Amino acid sequence: MKVYLQTKDYFHTQETFELLYDSELDMLVTHPKPENLNNYYDSKSYISHTDRKETLIDKIYQLIKKYSLKKKYKLIDTFKTEEKTILDIGAGTGDFLKKGIEENWNISGVEPNAIARDIAKEKGIDLEKDLEHLPEQKYDVITLWHVLEHLPNLENQIKKIITKLKPNGYLFVAVPNYKSYDAQKYKHHWAAYDTPRHLWHFSQNSISKLFNNYKLKVVNTKPMYFDSFYVSLLSEKYKTGRPNYFRAFWNGLISNIKAIRTKEYSSIIYILKKEN
Repeated sequence: MKVYLQTKDYFHTQETFELLYDSELDMLVTHPKPENLNNYYDSKSYISHTDRKETLIDKIYQLIKKYSLKKKYKLIDTFKTEEKTILDIGAGTGDFLKKGIEENWNISGVEPNAIARDIAKEKGIDLEKDLEHLPEQKYDVITLWHVLEHLPNLENQIKKIITKLKPNGYLFVAVPNYKSYDAQKYKHHWAAYDTPRHLWHFSQNSISKLFNNYKLKVVNTKPMYFDSFYVSLLSEKYKTGRPNYFRAFWNGLISNIKAIRTKEYSSIIYILKKEN
């Protein structure tokens, strides 16, 4: 595979990584893959594993997350299910599943990070540390909100996930899009590369090709409009040392406007249906 871009872990270690282009799947692969990925999540600043609201960027993230929870369930409810059973993989601190209880879903969740699981437990949400600890059942809906890009042994993980999905069940996958305008604008500073925590970097083609191999078909996509703004804020910080709020807002706005024509939004939700 050819080198597409060289970037670094701006968030934590400042180590350099390459993004290799996989022409078969039209996706990027982080190289090298660290042997112990847990070390790269070992930071109090890793917001997905905490509920911190210390900086303005933290507060913006938490506001967007709160707003998005109801929108996600509204989207999921447009697809008919049998028993309203849902499994959230990479559940973080449990807010999505907590909202699921309010929306009358029968919830289950997986989160490998012990700190995040403890925070979720304080909210009354019990999460398992991996798929193997889940009960023997299948779910109407499985969600991975910005999780697929983190999974080592990607295809093996997909195989395991699919065994938990009912026939005609739905898989909701949200991932960054390396073909978006903001990715092209910020290049190696683009925060959504987030190497090496993000091992894979998807395009719309790669999601379709990858899941077609497992009889899952993309039946719809939805843009995540807020992601271009949030990612631009972080990208500005990585590039200049400051968030540059106005410039980040402008670049996020331009990204969304351009995507009206190209459909290449900063992040995209893919709705996939399991074929019988």
